Amino acid sequence: MGGPAPVLYVSGEESIEQIGNRADRMRIGTDELFLYASTDVEDILEKTQTLSLRALVIDSIQTVYLRGVTGSAGGLSQVKECTEVLLRFAKKTNIPVFLIGHVTKSGEIAGPRVLEHIVDVVLYMEGEKCSSHRLLRSVKNRFGSTDELGVFEMSQSGLQAVSNPSEMFLSEQQSDSEFLAGLAVTVIMDGSRAFLIEIQALCVAGSSVSRQVNGVQAGRAEMIISVLIKQAGLKLQENGVFLNVVSGVSLSETAGDLAVAAAICSSFLEFPLPVGIAFIGEIGLGGEIRTVPRMDKRINTVVKLGYKKCIIPKSAETSLSALDLGDTEIVACRNLKEMINIVFRKR
Repeated sequence: MGGPAPVLYVSGEESIEQIGNRADRMRIGTDELFLYASTDVEDILEKTQTLSLRALVIDSIQTVYLRGVTGSAGGLSQVKECTEVLLRFAKKTNIPVFLIGHVTKSGEIAGPRVLEHIVDVVLYMEGEKCSSHRLLRSVKNRFGSTDELGVFEMSQSGLQAVSNPSEMFLSEQQSDSEFLAGLAVTVIMDGSRAFLIEIQALCVAGSSVSRQVNGVQAGRAEMIISVLIKQAGLKLQENGVFLNVVSGVSLSETAGDLAVAAAICSSFLEFPLPVGIAFIGEIGLGGEIRTVPRMDKRINTVVKLGYKKCIIPKSAETSLSALDLGDTEIVACRNLKEMINIVFRKR
């Protein structure tokens, strides 16, 4: 057989016509992809013997069955035994086998937990109903690190890789306008990937609602507000403070503390932050700004995306000497008062 070895895609849920129609709609044309509709594992493996395969894809493991094994397809014993047979096939032939599995409402792989123990790699495709973006996350990898994250966008022509994932979490910047009051950007880590996200704050004098937070831990937000009142002298007591992280992201690490404080200050002082400034740092109870892990990776991301200025803790300054900062100005601050005096100075 001339040319590259083909991939066999086995569908247990859809007919060849259905998959073919979708491939035509998405203009997928290839001689290297074979389709086969079957749910019988022995029949599937029999078909592979006549082909010199590059890979075998089973969609899905919950729909295939083995003759002679009790229970219906998708049952505990069937899923376990089918996976074992496919594992032996992969080891014997050296052909990679991709098993597509259903997930439960809680986001776990449906079926026995042993399924995850048998296979070499477990990948989850995650996505929100209201978002076109999908995250491919590794939770097990016998061949390498699980510290990787793939970001894709669902388009009319299928999933497309996103080269700049930070675009997902940043709103369109309205340059030098009043709309920027209360917006601040920080860098979060997910595995080895760094993302810029935008934090929004709104301070309303005399509001009947004292605090409302989305995407920021309530206790953390309360602490940052209290430190701003006590250590920075902001009179936030009479103000309702609303916090939000753009695109529904949850801020679970302390690296965003400084951006939360900057966003609150910007809204309270009605002082728009300039476009192209990022904040990275943890805030202590004394108002001091502390360093956070992977500082070099975070700052590299800020530099790569063309940000003009980055506010960081003073203690992190020395560790950045080896970085190529390009045109990005790094401003190191010891505490919140120093940050406010530098950033919110009349230009």
